[in-house]
Amino acid sequence: MTMKQAIVAGIDFGTQGLKVGLFTVAGKLVWKGERSYPTVYPHAGQAEQNPQHWWKALREVLAEAASVLPLSQIEGIGVCATSSTVLVVDEAGTPQTPALMWMDKRAVAQAQTINEKEEPIVKDILRYSGGKVSEEWMVAKALYLKENGYLLPGRKVVEQLDWINFKLTNRWVASQCNAVCKWNYRDGEGFSPAFFKAIDLPEYREFWPEEVIPVGSQVGVVTEGAAVELGLSAGIPVFQGGIDAHIGMLGVGAVDSGIMSLVMGTSFVHLVHAEEPVFHEGLWGPYENPILPDKWLIEGGQLSCGSLTTWFLQQFYPHVPAEQLYRVYDELLAEAARIAPGSEGLVMMDSWQGNRTPYRNPHATGSLVGLTLAHTRYHIFRAILEATAYGTRNIISTFEETDVPITRIIACGGGTKNALWMQILSDVTGLVIETLEETEAGSKGAAILASYGLGHYLTLADAAKALAEKGHVYTPQPDAHRAYDRYFTTYLDLHKALFPIMKELIVT
Repeated sequence: MTMKQAIVAGIDFGTQGLKVGLFTVAGKLVWKGERSYPTVYPHAGQAEQNPQHWWKALREVLAEAASVLPLSQIEGIGVCATSSTVLVVDEAGTPQTPALMWMDKRAVAQAQTINEKEEPIVKDILRYSGGKVSEEWMVAKALYLKENGYLLPGRKVVEQLDWINFKLTNRWVASQCNAVCKWNYRDGEGFSPAFFKAIDLPEYREFWPEEVIPVGSQVGVVTEGAAVELGLSAGIPVFQGGIDAHIGMLGVGAVDSGIMSLVMGTSFVHLVHAEEPVFHEGLWGPYENPILPDKWLIEGGQLSCGSLTTWFLQQFYPHVPAEQLYRVYDELLAEAARIAPGSEGLVMMDSWQGNRTPYRNPHATGSLVGLTLAHTRYHIFRAILEATAYGTRNIISTFEETDVPITRIIACGGGTKNALWMQILSDVTGLVIETLEETEAGSKGAAILASYGLGHYLTLADAAKALAEKGHVYTPQPDAHRAYDRYFTTYLDLHKALFPIMKELIVT
């Protein structure tokens, strides 16, 4: 790259931290950096972050980038972020509450109230979110915030992406991706006043961004104030992003119908485009044109995946400094790889923070069944990897029930760096799984938005296909797949047996 070559910035605010990738408009990675920020768990089922930590992380990463190359080369910015991470702000955009993370479950009662409404308009709108809203989503959380006195005159309730875009451009603009998938917005029809009246949120317009724009549209430009804080040039165009996992579909090139994008992060997200709407109570959607025009999107997901390996390291290795944990991880992988499929009779349920797909059970928790004195921490670690793979197989089976053809699976995210995990996923599902050369599809997808927005590609789909790069391919091992068939059946049986008990054990 010459020093004068234009670059675009892809900014991805994930659950555990920020990732920034600087790419040429042809998709070549020039530089990347990241910063972590903490999540606080005040009570069981609650999860919060401080929004100022997000902005501080962005400032620090861009300062690091500036030590390597001139930030004046950045010609466009795209941003994606976790969905349903919700905060209340005042008229100046200053946070008035912590951000309620997507995994925060304090709006369970509000979601249940919405889902039990019998009005035809409610039933009709909910058809396009799998028949229900989730306690994770904006609508349930906004209702919770209203009922608890946080939605005062002059305030707004917004998502993480909205707040970051406002900090960059001084404009409140919602993403069509988030609005369609998590705010009960219909493309072409907008929000339904009758629906929001029926669910006791008629004043939604007072608190949400007034404008909803498609992915890839220009939000605004970097303001003088933001430029000074971040070391950028004022006037850089900022293009609308969306949910991190969904924008990752662009990063992996999963834009044709039937290609599953498997996002492996703190949670797992399974996304497939379809030509026609598909209605199934075990899946989220069908979402109408949230990313690409004339494409329906179907979604499945697991709440606890990468967070389980993080928990394991925190609980079993609290004495190891963070900078040395990679040695522990290498040891865990080496020892776990020596254990036969099924972890010698140890089966885990991965629903530690509830179940998204296909059971939609916010009361679900985790379990570890089959422990003996012969099991070691390495068996438990392998059981974590296997549990998440069983969950993915269960979701794929649910997709197959809808006759949605899955022709390819492309995995992305930090989990793809773990070769053992990838092979277990392939063995459990019995499917070939592809990965990418650039594992961080969120920042790559956000950069694709900027390249498209600047006019370098005719369509978003063209940009995604042109810029995605294939990495490794994992093929199932027949003997391992047969062994996992037995354990997968046990995994399914545990849900039937333990869900009722788990609900009784909830600590409030």
